[in-house]
Amino acid sequence: MNFKEKILKLKQKKDAIILAHYYQNGDIQDIADYVGDSYYLSEIGRNCTEKNIIFCGVRFMAESAKILSPNKKVFLPNLNASCYMVSMANAKDIEELKIKYPNAKVVCYINSATEVKAVSDVCCTSSSAINIVKKLDSSEIIFVPDKNLGSYIQEQIPDKKIILWDGCCVIHDRINAKNIIEAKKKHGQDLKVLVHPECKKEVRDLSDFIGSTGDILKFASHNNFKKYLIVTEDGILHKLKQKNPDKEFYTLNMICKNMKLTTLKDVYLCLENLENEITLDENIRKSAYRALKNMHILGR
Repeated sequence: MNFKEKILKLKQKKDAIILAHYYQNGDIQDIADYVGDSYYLSEIGRNCTEKNIIFCGVRFMAESAKILSPNKKVFLPNLNASCYMVSMANAKDIEELKIKYPNAKVVCYINSATEVKAVSDVCCTSSSAINIVKKLDSSEIIFVPDKNLGSYIQEQIPDKKIILWDGCCVIHDRINAKNIIEAKKKHGQDLKVLVHPECKKEVRDLSDFIGSTGDILKFASHNNFKKYLIVTEDGILHKLKQKNPDKEFYTLNMICKNMKLTTLKDVYLCLENLENEITLDENIRKSAYRALKNMHILGR
């Protein structure tokens, strides 16, 4: 019996649900009960009936699931799976910024530490950010930690002042306009460019569509164009190709090594032993819960 077969057998025995982000390796996505972007997976984790959540992603995702579901046990199959952006913002500096801008609401991207969520008014994902910021009753918004997503929000909501933090996803931020132009020269000018809002403005300006991983998947699946340049982490290709076998997809070799750390063996051992459980300080968890709860209320 291979790891995949063992995992599928163990899931029921352990009363566990397996969640996987689109950026995970294809074999991990294939054994998951649900595959999606951060917002979708946070909804699934919050509403599922299983008592054990195996989260195949990076640590902040598993922590978010624990924040929303304190009575469930949440496990991260590989504890080394972190996110570079999370380390770019801390609660102390945000508290100081709140003193400087006393009337501002703090919106934190879900790619942030639990301690940062705890001092924020509301959390958001790339798919829910615009809706949430529009609904906030403040003309000033402190947005942490992604400056690129923050600048995109500013473009979409010009009547509000977005106070940006100097953080980013290093995988998305390294892409520039030249990369897009060269890809179109190589693959044809009819190439449709689908871009994640974590990319720089110069890249977004050359796009045909801007959206979260889930939004990119929907766009490519529901349109008749045949050739796409996918400007986000390469893991999304797995679902894109499964759902659209007749279409061509090209990428810019955007690979997050941390997202690729989780293996089938990790998932098996995690399930077999119920190891690598995520635990949080309860006071911090309660404060962070407010921001995530507001995300689900305002993000609809």
